[in-house]
Amino acid sequence: MSQSNAAAASAPTGGSAALLDDLLPSTVSAVEAADALFAKAKAAVFAKVAKDGKVSAALIEKEQFAVHGLAWFATYVEAPRQLASYAARMTEEGRFGEFEALIVQAAFGEYLSQIAGGIPMSQGETVRMRDLGVTHDEAQVLFNDAVRKLVMGGNTAPVRARLAELIAANTGAATFGDAGLEDTYEQIRDQMRKFADAEVVPHAHEWHLKDDYIPLDVVAQMSELGVFGLTIPEEFGGLGLGKESMCVVSEELSRGYIGVGSLGTRSEIAAELILGGGTAEQKQKWLPKIASGEVLPTAVFTEPNTGSDLASLKTRGKRDGDVYKVNGNKTWITHAARADVMTLLCRTNDEPGYKGLSMLLAEKPRGDDNDPFPAKGMSGGEIEVLGYRGMKEFEIGFDDFEVKAENLLGGEEGQGFKQLMQTFESARIQTAARAVGVAQCALELGLRYAQERVQFGKPIMSFPRVFGKLVMMAVEIMVARQITYFAAREKDGGRRCDLEAGMAKLLAARVAWAAADNALQIHGGNGFALEYPVSRVLCDARILNIFEGAAEIQAQVIARRLLEGGN
Repeated sequence: MSQSNAAAASAPTGGSAALLDDLLPSTVSAVEAADALFAKAKAAVFAKVAKDGKVSAALIEKEQFAVHGLAWFATYVEAPRQLASYAARMTEEGRFGEFEALIVQAAFGEYLSQIAGGIPMSQGETVRMRDLGVTHDEAQVLFNDAVRKLVMGGNTAPVRARLAELIAANTGAATFGDAGLEDTYEQIRDQMRKFADAEVVPHAHEWHLKDDYIPLDVVAQMSELGVFGLTIPEEFGGLGLGKESMCVVSEELSRGYIGVGSLGTRSEIAAELILGGGTAEQKQKWLPKIASGEVLPTAVFTEPNTGSDLASLKTRGKRDGDVYKVNGNKTWITHAARADVMTLLCRTNDEPGYKGLSMLLAEKPRGDDNDPFPAKGMSGGEIEVLGYRGMKEFEIGFDDFEVKAENLLGGEEGQGFKQLMQTFESARIQTAARAVGVAQCALELGLRYAQERVQFGKPIMSFPRVFGKLVMMAVEIMVARQITYFAAREKDGGRRCDLEAGMAKLLAARVAWAAADNALQIHGGNGFALEYPVSRVLCDARILNIFEGAAEIQAQVIARRLLEGGN
């Protein structure tokens, strides 16, 4: 059942005066109208970037603003679509109460208004239909009766005021509004939330301020809870659960502290690589150890000055008898010192671009602050960062560092990029879930402060500019949740979901940053003080738009898929 109160558990019909009539059919009709407008926008952008009937890389670059704007528009259509699907599903199950209905209504009102007036790609970049090549007359296809109703009445002052009441009445709930998950996943959420509240939340800010590692006893408890083997098949010692469970776990652990939520990412990436591309022997050797937490992996992909351009990687792994000797430099390697194995992407032959890349399962001893890399042929140092601490970031140099030849993933050179690409869907779904967790943390911190802080004789929660911020956090968190859960279900169903995963990550990262920024604003000057946890959350949230594909790269990937015939 819902985390909401008894009022929220009842049918919305005849409830709040702020609630629109015929909400569900209106959402369906609005999505149809948005689809029609998107078809015109897609055709217009294609005309800008096509040469001889095919997408031109040069024109894509020239029209980058419009191309990326199309990706954001697609996300603004897909997210409400999944919200409408959620509303229909919840209604059928008798779980769609006033709280859930008002969240859906406000989300549709806001997102449709932004489609009509301008979609923010960042704080200083707003894409409008004219930027995509859509004329004023063509844009009118959006404005059917349902859209007009939702734009005018979906996100109004009375709606926000009522949502603020419902949020206040549900202070302490795991989610604001029923997330729509089945009982098994809610049980997992409860378990992870209890762990986070007991073992993570009381210490997270101290870890951040001191730039300390997450203690190994906390890591051990995560192992016992099955975090590292969550999606690894049971035959290899894992729990054999799907990506939807991964989302819930990542949410709750990241709500406690993003570093804890992100520890599972290292294992998720390594396990996915080995499951998808490893030999039978490699699966038997590595997966049980990863699942149990005996082996902590790290991903070693990025190089200085390459960023997302993996085709230009220069680190070499040259075969020499029974070993590969690795030479080169890597950077932005998370949890590198304490990891036991590196999924190391390097160039093993002279084939150009992606063709020369291979993935090595590079074993290494654990290090510490005094000696981070006690391995022959390996050196490096910490990169000091604003947030996203607890695991630490490193740059690494390799000088004839040896990796057993038997640890070439899959036993065949030149497959590294292909193997890595197979992990991107899961990684981006997981990142979206982490972003939802960080946003949830920001909402809870902002809500608590707004209820406790008294100004002008009353809690600041009573002021519309304060509770309005909290309301939109809750609304957008629900939007991000639903598109993330949808991507996870698509992945679990064995369907290609690179578009959906990319959209989830793109939107959730922005939602997390907005939530953290607004929560700090609610704190006022105190939010700028290091002693308040919201200062940490702001720093943590900022990375989400950058790693696992920066927002600009993510938009590029989404748009190219769409323009080249993706669903």
